[in-house]
Order: sequence, then C-alpha cells, then structure tokens
Amino acid sequence: MNRTRRLRKTENIRRLVRENKLTIDDLIYPLFIEEGENIETEIVSMPGIKRFSLDTISKELDEVVALDIPAVLLFGIPSKKDATGSETWNDDGIMQQAVRFIKKSYPSLYVITDVCFCEYTSHGHCGIIHDNDVDNDATLPNIAKQVISHAKAGVDMVAPSGMMDGMIATIREALDNTGFTNIPIMSYAVKYSSAFYGPFRDAADSAPTFGDRRTYQMDPSNRDEGLREATFDDQEGADILMVKPALSYLDIIRDLKNNFDRPIACYNVSGEYAMIKAAAANGWIDGERVMMESLLSMKRAGADIIITYFAKEVAKVLSKK
Repeated sequence: MNRTRRLRKTENIRRLVRENKLTIDDLIYPLFIEEGENIETEIVSMPGIKRFSLDTISKELDEVVALDIPAVLLFGIPSKKDATGSETWNDDGIMQQAVRFIKKSYPSLYVITDVCFCEYTSHGHCGIIHDNDVDNDATLPNIAKQVISHAKAGVDMVAPSGMMDGMIATIREALDNTGFTNIPIMSYAVKYSSAFYGPFRDAADSAPTFGDRRTYQMDPSNRDEGLREATFDDQEGADILMVKPALSYLDIIRDLKNNFDRPIACYNVSGEYAMIKAAAANGWIDGERVMMESLLSMKRAGADIIITYFAKEVAKVLSKK
C-alpha cells in the first residue's frame, strides 16, 4: 500500500517536503495617498487600511520598512479632477510629490506607481471619453505624459492598469525616448471587469459616474483571451505580467506561468481582503489562517509577486516563524 501520510506525520517533515512557501519577499503593499493635510482616514469597507496625506504617512512607512516589505504600490487621490485627468501628469501632483517624498525619506523602499486615470477624472473612467466610452487611442498620449512625469519624480517601476490596447508599447517608447530605459513596466496584463473591486472604489474615489468598465476590462467568462492580452503586453515590452483579481482567477495565473518566461504578479484585491476581514470579525473563520492559505494558493498557482492589503499582517506572521 502507498503510504503518502508518512511525509505528513510531523511539522518538521512537512517543512522539508513543502512545495511552495510564502515569504515577505513576495509582497507589495498598496498605499492610498490623498492630497491635503492631516488626513488619516480608515476605509470602512477595508478594515485596517487608510488613506493618508503626506504629512501623516511616515508612521505607516516606518512600519513597512521595519517589516522588511520590499515594495509599495502608490495610488494618488487628487484634490481636483477634470475630464482628462490632467493631474496625472502634473509634476507637482500628489503622486509625484509622494514618489519624491518616499524616495528621499525611505531610499531602501522600492516605489511603484499605478498608472491610470480613474482617480483623476471627473467621470471616473480610465481615459478620454468620446461617445460615452473611453477612446483608446486618444488616451495613449496622456498615458505617455503620465509615466514620464512619474519617471522624472524618481519612481522605480510603473504599473499601467487601464487596459488600453497598445499601452505597453506607448509607455516603453515614452520611457526609452526620454532617457528612462531602466524603469521596468509591471503590466496589469489580464485585468477582469470584476465585482471584487467594490471596496477599492471607496478607497480611491474612482467609481465611474456612468456606465461601467466592461468595454475595456476583461469579461470574467474568458480564459483564452487572457493569454492573448498577456501575449500582446509581453511582445510590447512588459517586464512583469499581472493578473487581477487573484483568488477567483488562479487558473489564469497558472496559464501565464506556464506560457511566459517573465515574473508573474497577481493582485489580491479589495473585495477578497474585505470578505476575509468581515467573516473573521463575525467569528465565522480563522482570519489569519484563511489569509495565509489564500495567499499561498496564489503562490501555488504560479505567482512570483503578490500585491496585497494583507502585506503587513502576513509579514508579521512570517517573522514569527
């Protein structure tokens, strides 16, 4: 008789034969930075996550650095919005200020910026609106202006999330032509039009004022299309390919891992975070164990990098082991 249980008998043997391990090195922590002063506002639908102004964020960053989390992903929340999201390429905008502040005050921290428009547009969509839809090609020049402004501020990596066709080629060309050839691109290559984003829209003030994003984000029904999307971004020069959301799309993470010789990232999104927090608060689950198991499933599926609001909690758990 085969006795596979022999290798499960004690914790030490389980450690020796463990196939996948979650480490602090896998983690990126998202941060919401709001223009203004004396802002430290907890996001009700995301317990433990806050919006900070630059004058209040140092305590949070001190903790991130102390926990040895290697990278942060920044989302800016401006004080003014317009139809084009022009604050995204304002060299004195909130994102640019945040990059300069963090790189100066926390030089060991790797800083990534979300590249999109939804937090900055008065309509909440991810680009220029024509005929009640985002005009893909009209949006691309503004994406180029945005990434150049982030690069001038000192960002380490850019992460375009808008799902515009041709955005990676546009960004790579813009960076290369302005002397920023060493800045890598982490593409939201396979981003689904998901109901799991709900709490994020509270966090970033990015809900669309009309319609939805199904004309540019992917249909959750589709799997093969994800490979096509990732292939285009790979060919256009993306350095890292991301799947978003993560937990309901583990098959897509595995598809990318099997088909591309690049690091694969996934985004453990706000709705996934909020569900675990809510169930744990009600005593229905062991929140810490479910958190660790869910993130481990992303590693097992093939993710090399996990963007997660749990990053600080995970780092604390791992540091005890």
